[in-house]
Amino acid sequence: MTSGTLLQQILDHANRPDPYPLYAALRETPVSRQDGVYVVSTYWEILGLLHDPRLSSDTRNRTPGAGGPLTADEEEDPNLPVSFLRLDPPEHDRLRRLTTRAFGPPVCPRRVHDMRGELSRMVAGLIDGFEGRDEVDIVEDLAYPFPVMVICKLLGVPHQDEPRFHAWSEAIVSGLDPSGGPGTSEDSGRPAGPATSDGPATSRGPVTVDGPAASDGPAERRRGAQQARRELGMYLAELIEEHRRTPGDDVLSALVTDRGPEGRLSPVDLVVTAVLLLIAGHETTVNLIANGTLTLLRNPGTLRRLRDDPRLAIPLVEELLRFEPPVQLLPQRTALADLDVAGTTIPKGAPVWLMLASGNRDPRRFTDPDRFDPDRRDNRHLGFGSGVHYCFGAPLARLEAQLALAGIARRLTGPRLVTDPPPYRRNPVLRGPRHLRVAFDGLAP
Repeated sequence: MTSGTLLQQILDHANRPDPYPLYAALRETPVSRQDGVYVVSTYWEILGLLHDPRLSSDTRNRTPGAGGPLTADEEEDPNLPVSFLRLDPPEHDRLRRLTTRAFGPPVCPRRVHDMRGELSRMVAGLIDGFEGRDEVDIVEDLAYPFPVMVICKLLGVPHQDEPRFHAWSEAIVSGLDPSGGPGTSEDSGRPAGPATSDGPATSRGPVTVDGPAASDGPAERRRGAQQARRELGMYLAELIEEHRRTPGDDVLSALVTDRGPEGRLSPVDLVVTAVLLLIAGHETTVNLIANGTLTLLRNPGTLRRLRDDPRLAIPLVEELLRFEPPVQLLPQRTALADLDVAGTTIPKGAPVWLMLASGNRDPRRFTDPDRFDPDRRDNRHLGFGSGVHYCFGAPLARLEAQLALAGIARRLTGPRLVTDPPPYRRNPVLRGPRHLRVAFDGLAP
């Protein structure tokens, strides 16, 4: 276990099962400078910065050399464009508007809503697969495959290509890990695929990127992520071209054929956006469902209430996003000017980390913040961020988690944890169990 700064301890995998006492200690100083980065840990200060145009999401605004070893490997590949997630207005806003046209309101207000019946059937089918068993791994058997099925359907990506983009996704997510220790092939929501030079062959050729190895450090993980992003981009470019020739009722087809007043995404921006949607469209939801199942099984009274009243799933998921958010911190912000926050001046060009999970447990904002309470009022959590970068896929993630958790509560009789705490993924940014073994007595129809 690490005995260094609080930030180093939070990044330490040994503390992944319960980082919240460390967050409480961090909040004693709302803005602190640790290991070269400015760490913001309290609710109101985080919320203010999420809405402050002087805080950039573009790391190219960072002063060269600022941040020390924790940010030394954040430089973007100059040969790869960045997604709108890492841009500032007005270019961020333009790209987000063009993408939103195919995904939700006001042009496609019912796209997610109209998938509800199909999503319910997906959950039911996956839980049907538990029949004849007395133990399952919720991550392997539901929390991972369900969001993957959904995002494939939504985007128009062949589900049979999952072994390919799983390998790329694993490498890209590993590259988000800012901690200095070695990597691990146990980072993803499911076991690493055979992502080697002899990797899974499909109609669009083999995967050449290697998955993160146990001996990989941050620099190797970063290079692996860049290679994976390039290969995933080439795969999606070919797929997008197929959708251009034969459009269907999916988001990629809508994006490539859009005739909106602002035009459509350029070919390069379309590929970069497709990469973002495919990865972000399932990685965080895996953790949301797994964290939710773990929390329910630790709170059997709430599990019984959800079984009796599925409508509880709506406030329950909101409380879950506060209590156990799948995105714990935002490590890639940069001050565009000297910022005075809670008595500390963050200098222009300095790296800033926003600790969302810490803000969600701030007692200055939430009463009894360490208690899981689905009946909590005024629950304006930071689980999806806030401001111009508020999570693009929040409505879909909410719906997926509500359906999955309600399905578990209704159909599994006598569910109980086999191991508590479960083993956790390495990544401190996207936090969730690597496996979640659950035993049960039977399966309701």
